[in-house]
Amino acid sequence: MNLEEVIINQLIQKHLSLATAESCTGGLIAHRLTNVSGASTVFIGGIVAYSNEVKKSLLDVLESSLIKYGAVSNTVALEMALGVSKRLHSNIGVGITGIAGPTGGTPEKPVGLVYISVVVLPFDIQIVKEFHFNGTRSEIKQQTSDTALNLLLNIINCIKEKEDSHE
Repeated sequence: MNLEEVIINQLIQKHLSLATAESCTGGLIAHRLTNVSGASTVFIGGIVAYSNEVKKSLLDVLESSLIKYGAVSNTVALEMALGVSKRLHSNIGVGITGIAGPTGGTPEKPVGLVYISVVVLPFDIQIVKEFHFNGTRSEIKQQTSDTALNLLLNIINCIKEKEDSHE
């Protein structure tokens, strides 16, 4: 069973739904999840929010956050995850923003800088992590999607532990 199948099965078992907001991965997470038969029972949908306008209008990312921190920031990743979860009415939201390169990097925000956020609204979980990946554009996208899916699975597994500890 691959990572995506494990995630979909865990979401089904826990009666949780998922939505994604992707920028630098361009929908790769949603693509990988929808390769799993039965994903439609728990994967609500995804928004590829490549422009700041889409981040603001569809994900409720604050203009002030974009101005103060930039589109590639922990704040914006969190706002993307929260926004997609609320917009698509899912229990879990994933937000990803970063610089896949080969252009677009700066000394402060180099190519390969990625922020991944996972929120689980029913359990008031909000996690944002910063990563620095290396490689080509497609390698950075792949590393980001692998890391995001692993982070998501770890969080889903923590939810199980919380539920088990209350029984």
